[in-house]
Amino acid sequence: MKIRGNIIDENPRVPAQTVPFRHKMPVQMRFTDIDMLGHVNNNAYLSYMDLAKVAYFSEALPAGMDWRTVSSVIVHIDCDYFSPAYFEEPLVVLTTVISVTQRSFLMEQRVINDVTKQTKCVSRTTMAGFDPKTATGKPLDRTWIEHVARYESRDL
Repeated sequence: MKIRGNIIDENPRVPAQTVPFRHKMPVQMRFTDIDMLGHVNNNAYLSYMDLAKVAYFSEALPAGMDWRTVSSVIVHIDCDYFSPAYFEEPLVVLTTVISVTQRSFLMEQRVINDVTKQTKCVSRTTMAGFDPKTATGKPLDRTWIEHVARYESRDL
């Protein structure tokens, strides 16, 4: 087995993590998440990761998420699948912010089996600052960046 950051995985195709994951959310799997092959369907992973993003920001930001205001939107997602997951498998989503620029940030998420530590998929999501009143991009709020950096225990 190869130790890849704080995740142990024997699959050499799984990329090594570049920063630690500080957020972990258990997956509540539903029967409807399973496809006709008996695997978790690929779109279910995206739903798990969306829920984990909400949980991450609710934990990282002192006041939690304010859903009446939108300050960032997803502009790109990529997801690589490494191993199938099955119904009732103990899955968790690990989430971190990899980097931040003035106008966007990059998140990495991994769905893993919490017992075997086998990586099911790795996703990277770019989110950009957004002003819903003008429907245009905007710089990220400095205070938001400071809170996330504090949560991550590192400079972003």
